[in-house]
Amino acid sequence: MDGDTLTEQPLVAILLCTYRGQHYLVDQLESFASQTMTNWHVFASDDGSQDDTLQILARYQKQWGVSKLSLLSGPAKGFSANFLSLVCCTDIHADLYAYSDQDDIWEPHKLQTAVNWLQSVPADVPALYCSRTQLVDADNNHIGLSPLFSRPPCFANALMQNIGGGNTMVFNHSARLLLQMAGNNLDVVTHDWWTYLVVTACGGQVRYDPCTTVRYRQHGANMVGMNSSWIARLARARLMARGRFIHWSNQNIDALTRLENRLTPENREILEIFTQSRQHRLLPRLRGLKRTGIYRQTWLSNLGLIVAVIFRKI
Repeated sequence: MDGDTLTEQPLVAILLCTYRGQHYLVDQLESFASQTMTNWHVFASDDGSQDDTLQILARYQKQWGVSKLSLLSGPAKGFSANFLSLVCCTDIHADLYAYSDQDDIWEPHKLQTAVNWLQSVPADVPALYCSRTQLVDADNNHIGLSPLFSRPPCFANALMQNIGGGNTMVFNHSARLLLQMAGNNLDVVTHDWWTYLVVTACGGQVRYDPCTTVRYRQHGANMVGMNSSWIARLARARLMARGRFIHWSNQNIDALTRLENRLTPENREILEIFTQSRQHRLLPRLRGLKRTGIYRQTWLSNLGLIVAVIFRKI
């Protein structure tokens, strides 16, 4: 712990959302206990589990004490709404905030690594840390790595994709205030993509760590699984053809209007050009969207982006 004492560490609120998580929850909770950074508090929001999830949480609350684990009831509107309810909960106070799924396993250095970077950013600047993940199967056996992204995080990229899984995200209080300002009654695609959009749109800093900090469990009950396989790519192509990306862009644009006065002038202009260009005929559409600088992280996905622009599918 580099000599840090508990009082010198920032307090990290671990925002844990659960729903029928009895099979893997214990492994995740134990990985919290194994963190080298020890000043954390788990806020577990359950979305109506009818298995042993609540009993497991109650057992750990008794073991750790209420100073380490608080239990809340989720809105029962899906995982993204549950995470946003935690982010916007005014009873939760901390220096830093970490999203957590119920079925992964955090590497022991996860929080400390994120904290080290976040503390290098001025407190009044919104900041978001995220990382690559190690993929494991249901029995925690290594099966691969998530894609390695090399292009810089920015708003023009965030308009097109999310580069950080929510299970890796840790962010500071300035970022949390922006999320609270937007509110939790939002129709967003996912909470993690929304977080990436908000921080970049409002001039914040994002650190994408190429080193893995989470063992991302792949199993049949995943709410959101890894999306880098060819099967997943074909599924995204079908979604694009059906106009799903148009719907997602509309959701993101509508949600960002909540924070219009907090966007940087540059990003406000990018959003305006992006919004207007989507409605134009082919050549003006191509010119306008090129001006925004939008991009995805890989050449293949950028090829798909060009196709989507041509056929008005974003």
